[in-house]
Amino acid sequence: MTARRRPGGTFTEPGRARHIPVLLSEVIASLRPVDGATYIDATFGAGGYTRAILEAADCNVLALDRDPHAILAAKALKDEFGDRLTLLESRFSELDLVAREQDVAPVDGVVLDIGVSSMQLDEAERGFSFQSDGPLDMRMSSSGLSAADVVNETDEENLARILYVLGEERRSRVIARLIVKSRTEDGPITTTRALAELVSRAVGGRRGDDRHPATQTFQALRIYVNDELGELARGLSAAERCLKPGGRLVVVTFHSLEDRIVKRFFNERAGKESRGSRHLPEQSVKFAAPSFEIVNSRPLTPSKGELEVNPRARSARLRAALRTDAPSWPLDEDELGVPSVED
Repeated sequence: MTARRRPGGTFTEPGRARHIPVLLSEVIASLRPVDGATYIDATFGAGGYTRAILEAADCNVLALDRDPHAILAAKALKDEFGDRLTLLESRFSELDLVAREQDVAPVDGVVLDIGVSSMQLDEAERGFSFQSDGPLDMRMSSSGLSAADVVNETDEENLARILYVLGEERRSRVIARLIVKSRTEDGPITTTRALAELVSRAVGGRRGDDRHPATQTFQALRIYVNDELGELARGLSAAERCLKPGGRLVVVTFHSLEDRIVKRFFNERAGKESRGSRHLPEQSVKFAAPSFEIVNSRPLTPSKGELEVNPRARSARLRAALRTDAPSWPLDEDELGVPSVED
């Protein structure tokens, strides 16, 4: 059986849930692809943004993803667009280095779609979701600590801190205490269902907004395992270094921790905030030439029509900015509000 093309440019095999690019028309309108230009889709996923960019203009796309599964699944798209599309396995925090290696820097635009993809959520074996039972993994790449490693090896205090800071879980201490008790008495926690049931016992039934009680715990572990907020800050900085004057940076986020970092990055780089930095004196920050002009002062959000088709888009926020000809600013993750969960 062959893969089917879906509206919006993604492909799905029969029986598999389709991936719907979030805020697709808004992303393309903000990026404004033109003939002869080069763009970086730094979070390729199922290729929805990449396809739309390539169809919008006779341009080139350098597409990156840290997930090797995403790169392997993109053969049909590569075959269709040929040399106009370059696909590479890479973290988006390294997009400027990859662009230089590929001899395409500086580029005309960068798009970042932050967080876990629908394909990762829908594949039980990846361990991102409690909707289906699977190994407690959550790694976007195939290396590093898994969620099971964190759950079974982190002490109670640090585990509670991870859940509270990265998941904004108010009952983090209760959950951490039960996790440690369970792994001590019953052995390692190795599956998504086992962890979800444990969290449910710790905090009771569903939340007031009808979310599963394990939602914030799973979010916290996923963010921690993949260093998502640190990657975001470094990715924004890499895009700043890689964009040519007039180039556009478009960022789609899915929860408040991400959106807060993007908002602060754009506001600081546009000269709307100056709090000083450990790398730059207060006066230097205050009078540094703005490296970006903000395109939309308020984030764009999904329309009612999009939400009816794709409920997963409900928390999406799009922010965009235009690169100036000023030098790039040094990166300070603390100043951007990247939370620390280490001792």
